[in-house]
Amino acid sequence: MTRPIAITRVELGDAEEQLVLEVLRSGHLVQGPVVGRLEEAFAARCSTRHAVAVSSGTAALVLALEALGIGEGDEVITTPFTFAATLNAILEAGATARFSDIDIDDYTLDPAELARRITDGTRAVIPVDLYGQAAAMDRISLLAARHQAAVVEDAAQAHGASLRGRPVGSFGVGCFSFYATKNVATGEGGIITTDDDEIADRLRILRNQGMRARYEYELPGHNYRLTDIQAALALPQLDRLDDLNTRRARNASRLSEGLSDLTGLVTPVVKPDRIHVFHQYSVRVTDEARLDRDQLAARMAKQGIETAVHYPRVVYDADCYRRHPRVVVDPMPVAERVSGEVLSLPVHPLLSDDDLERIVTSVRTALRG
Repeated sequence: MTRPIAITRVELGDAEEQLVLEVLRSGHLVQGPVVGRLEEAFAARCSTRHAVAVSSGTAALVLALEALGIGEGDEVITTPFTFAATLNAILEAGATARFSDIDIDDYTLDPAELARRITDGTRAVIPVDLYGQAAAMDRISLLAARHQAAVVEDAAQAHGASLRGRPVGSFGVGCFSFYATKNVATGEGGIITTDDDEIADRLRILRNQGMRARYEYELPGHNYRLTDIQAALALPQLDRLDDLNTRRARNASRLSEGLSDLTGLVTPVVKPDRIHVFHQYSVRVTDEARLDRDQLAARMAKQGIETAVHYPRVVYDADCYRRHPRVVVDPMPVAERVSGEVLSLPVHPLLSDDDLERIVTSVRTALRG
């Protein structure tokens, strides 16, 4: 029987096991010295003054908005082509969500569209560094600054990515996820990066039930702490991140070389000023293709190759959001088109050359007949 090829695989090795054992034997399980080590290492990687570890990527977004003072009555603009966590964080903060359409090439916020929609009433913009490629953070940050709006960079999928040599997470307040499938994976977890001392201080208080010290309450807060066990899983992966991302990029290049000439199949576009870390390798299956997206996915599944759709519809296209009084829905033609076409193929760093050849052959056979 042919060995299945998974859409994602996470490899945890001896270094992770050893550090987890050290934590277990120490008896200090939550918000301890290993979390501190992770925060220091992550801040250094992102070239920021601070990194504040939290319990999830969603918690990172919620706390970032809260630390910036954004809440009821405030307007936040984000992309319609993202995971629900981005939108849920805006709603949890009490703000009103609006949307701006995406660039057809990289699927991130289109600065030209944002320029049409941002106003002096916009309190924050949340761009998403989708699939591992930075949004146009330089242009987005300039637009936000002109309107005195904060930037909360959703970099959940982009550990190690950069724009013109500047790491993601260093534009405004950066929010990362350590969810089980991410390029750095701890099961659950997240981290927030910032150069602002005051914001970092508020984040540390907010994540710890509003306490600066035990029973010294300064703000109504949350239990959004990261455990030392999770940090022990993340630290060795962070040490290997450059190598893992290089392997992802190599695999992506091999896939694009084998697929770029197929009619109706659009391979990922890597903008020339960016380092793409390929959390996902997502193609578009257009109307010109021999099969549609779902038919191609079904053909590959029969051959033991797992695929995924990120995302099958725009984020607001659910009754719970369309009926929500703080979700403002306008037509987003590019995002709505892309959501019907995208398909993610395996690109993770544990793929072999034979795996990559099987993926290419499967797609080519399906689309050429």
